[in-house]
Amino acid sequence: MIDVEIKPHNRISQGDIYKNIEWVKSLTENKGIINIDKIVFPRVIILSQDCDLDWDSKSRNGNSELKNTDKHLLSVLAAPIYNADHVFQGEHLSKLGQTMNRIEDQGRTHKTILVNNKNPRYHYLEFPPDIPIPDSIIDFKHYFSLNVEYLLEVRKINFVCKISELFREDISQRFASFLSRIGLPEIKQLPTSANLPETKRKSKKKVKKAKKKAKKKKAKKKKKVKTKKRAKKNN
Repeated sequence: MIDVEIKPHNRISQGDIYKNIEWVKSLTENKGIINIDKIVFPRVIILSQDCDLDWDSKSRNGNSELKNTDKHLLSVLAAPIYNADHVFQGEHLSKLGQTMNRIEDQGRTHKTILVNNKNPRYHYLEFPPDIPIPDSIIDFKHYFSLNVEYLLEVRKINFVCKISELFREDISQRFASFLSRIGLPEIKQLPTSANLPETKRKSKKKVKKAKKKAKKKKAKKKKKVKTKKRAKKNN
C-alpha cells in the first residue's frame, strides 16, 4: 500500500494524480473545418521532476531571483493510471478500440510479477481505504506530455491526491529505468558438431581419429622403450 496526501500544493507537483485529463491525439483541418481528436484519461500521474516543476512555478509567479523565463517548462510528463482489473483482463483501452494482452491468460506468475513491481513496464498501486481509487496500474509505455497552461487551468478542480515523496521517488526511479533500457540484438548461435554440415563433421571425425591413433602409437613406443631398459638391466 502507498502513502498519499489529500491536500493539494500551491503548484503542480511530481506524484500529483488528476482525474478526467484531456490529451489531444491529433488535430486536422479540412476546408476550414478543424477536427480535434482527443482522449480523456480517467486518471493520470505527473512524472516530471519536482525541482523542475518548482522552478517553473517560481518563474510563472514572478520570483525576484529570476530575470527571465529560462525556467519555464513547455510541457509536463504524465502517464495514465488504469484500473488494475481492467489491465489484467486486457480491457483498459477497449473504448479506444484497442485490444491489449490479457495478463490473466498468461498465468498466475505473470500477474504476481506485475503486482510485486517486477515487470519494468508497469507500476502497481494499492491506495489507502479512504482514497476512492481502486487498485491501479501505471503503464510507463503510454507516457505523454501535457501543456502546462492547460494543467494549471484544471488543477484545482481535477486534483485527486498526491503520492508521498518516498513512493513517488520509487515510481520515478522505475520510470527512468524503463526509459533507459537497451534493446540488444539477437546473437546467432555458434556452430556446434550437431549443426555442422556433413562434410565438416566427417573431417572433424578424421582429425579426432588421427589424434587417437597418434596417442596410441606414442603410448606403444613408450612401452617398448621401457621393455628394452628392463631387458638391459637383467643382462
